[in-house]
Amino acid sequence: MTGTLYIVATPIGNLEDITLRAVRTLKEVDLIACEDTRHTRKLLSHFEIQTPLTSYFEHNKLAKGDRLIRELLEGKNVALVSDAGTPGISDPGFNLIRSAIVQGILVIPVPGPSAVAAALSAAGLPTDRFVFVGFLPQKEGKKRRVIEGLKEEEGTLIFYESPFRIRKTVALLHEILGDRPAVLAHELTKVHEGFFRKRLGDMVRDSSAIIEKGEWVILIEGLKD
Repeated sequence: MTGTLYIVATPIGNLEDITLRAVRTLKEVDLIACEDTRHTRKLLSHFEIQTPLTSYFEHNKLAKGDRLIRELLEGKNVALVSDAGTPGISDPGFNLIRSAIVQGILVIPVPGPSAVAAALSAAGLPTDRFVFVGFLPQKEGKKRRVIEGLKEEEGTLIFYESPFRIRKTVALLHEILGDRPAVLAHELTKVHEGFFRKRLGDMVRDSSAIIEKGEWVILIEGLKD
């Protein structure tokens, strides 16, 4: 019998957002694969979880992924977590999940916090259709091409962005997409959580609220007829 790979969502800020099922799963599996063992160890300590940890991140995903697949094929149950939110969403978890499926390993989601869902639910922009882009490319030319390809999209556009590039990215989105209604969600579920609801042009003209600190989610209304 092969083991099971559990995809476990963890808090994006407020620890109270973890589910009872997630805590139980993390206690019962044989191994937890995480991006940063130091970060995840704090979470486990808070909930008195003693399960062994191993790192699984962008720069070791191939070698470590092979090892985790072997562990699963030998019958061990593994939980995959990210530093925050749902694994596989803009992180290397996708590679491990796909490899497990190819090997016939059972993959079970343990749903919970997600910055995409949290931001969209409170943004006040249309939710019937949306496109999650994730992090835009860092190189200017490629970033422009990606945004250009979204100009005709009618669903709400959702991006992740770092605090170091947030102002420049908002300006570029305004330049290419035009003056659309937008929302910037900052530090979701944390003490300094904030939603800034303005048109892109107003955000560019008055960027004082765009603090170059913490994580950001950018939401932009899709193309209207």
